[in-house]
Amino acid sequence: MTSDSATIVALATAPASGAVGILRVSGPAALEVGRRLAPGVPASPAPRHAYLASFVDAAGAVLDEGLFLYFQAPRSFTGEDVVELQAHGSPRLLRLLLARALEDERVRPALPGEFTRRAFLNGRIDLTRAEAVADLVAADSEAAVRAAAAGLSGALAERIRALETPLRELHADLEGVLNFPDEAEGADAEAVPRVAELRAVAEALRAEVGRGRLVRQGARVALYGPVNAGKSTLFNRLVGEARALVDAEPGTTRDALEARVEWEGLGVTLYDTAGLREAPGRVEALGIARTRELLAAVDLAVLVLPPGTSREEAASWTREAGATPVFVVTGKCDVMPGAEAEATAPPRVSGLTGEGVEALRTSVLTRLWGGGTPSAVALVSERHADALRRTAEALGRAEDASRVSTLEVLSGEVGLALEALGEVSGTSVSDALLDTLFQRFCIGK
Repeated sequence: MTSDSATIVALATAPASGAVGILRVSGPAALEVGRRLAPGVPASPAPRHAYLASFVDAAGAVLDEGLFLYFQAPRSFTGEDVVELQAHGSPRLLRLLLARALEDERVRPALPGEFTRRAFLNGRIDLTRAEAVADLVAADSEAAVRAAAAGLSGALAERIRALETPLRELHADLEGVLNFPDEAEGADAEAVPRVAELRAVAEALRAEVGRGRLVRQGARVALYGPVNAGKSTLFNRLVGEARALVDAEPGTTRDALEARVEWEGLGVTLYDTAGLREAPGRVEALGIARTRELLAAVDLAVLVLPPGTSREEAASWTREAGATPVFVVTGKCDVMPGAEAEATAPPRVSGLTGEGVEALRTSVLTRLWGGGTPSAVALVSERHADALRRTAEALGRAEDASRVSTLEVLSGEVGLALEALGEVSGTSVSDALLDTLFQRFCIGK
């Protein structure tokens, strides 16, 4: 696949006032168009050299002074000739420069993500790196930034290649035996263990989709439990500010409150929910219904119990979370500061004094993440997981075929696995899928 021959242009910076605004042009006419806006630049500018230039309108009047940079194909982000004009960040000025570039009939506005799409189509990056660009732009936590940057540098691409290369070699061996049985005799001798090993690798990659979602979107954690257990005070302590109203009267929280925090680089959305109890008022009942809906959607529910709660009561409250994992703590430990906790009792916390809060934060991260560093995860997306599922399923059928079916069926299933995996790396991907992927990019990237 190759990109079309049109030269594209877009603003590469946000349409808001700022110190610097960038106009990006890519395609065969990029240099000519760029020099039309900056006529003082030499006809054959040195690639990757910054020229101080005046940017002019159609009449030759100077609009601004800034930097002109030329990236010669194929040593540019898109693999084409690229010109960037770095002007002052006036939205009106940038629109004038953009309109001036579009006066050339060879130039059209870039579509969302089209610069990155051209980089992929021209072989500058594979599809995992292209998707990492969008992940990096959208990252809103340190872990997301670092994981996306790792993907951009090829961390996920290397793992996919480590699966795709031996899979392609296996398929070639099988096809060789089928088409040239005399010359390729014995090439399929180790097919069964090779298939099993490749299937295990695909399943291991697929298993990281949950971690990838946590890094990309952040984790969701809800504080819940009976009324007057200290949930709102604990919520305020975890957030670091007084977001929730706190009062001695039970049922103060009528609706779910949320706040975004970052723990060890991982983005976490915390929810303070309405306390659960029998026979509440009408408005409070609505909040309790909202709590139950929220508990089904979060990644972890922290059950905050008042001191003196029995094990039977704790078990009953735990069941309220349904299938959502639950971490149980005893709140308001400041009310009974001298009490000795049993060895099997839940951890004690106090939102008022801060006792046990750091330990709670560590425990929550451990429950969410297990071990390792969030920023070290491969950003395996739901799309990747689906392709890897089909890869593993095809390899599973290939294992079965190796025992009960023909070599043709075995090779066919390995080929299907290779095709599914190619949707991750980009070696076998449709235009429709590319359209869907790059629509989530911003214009100018």
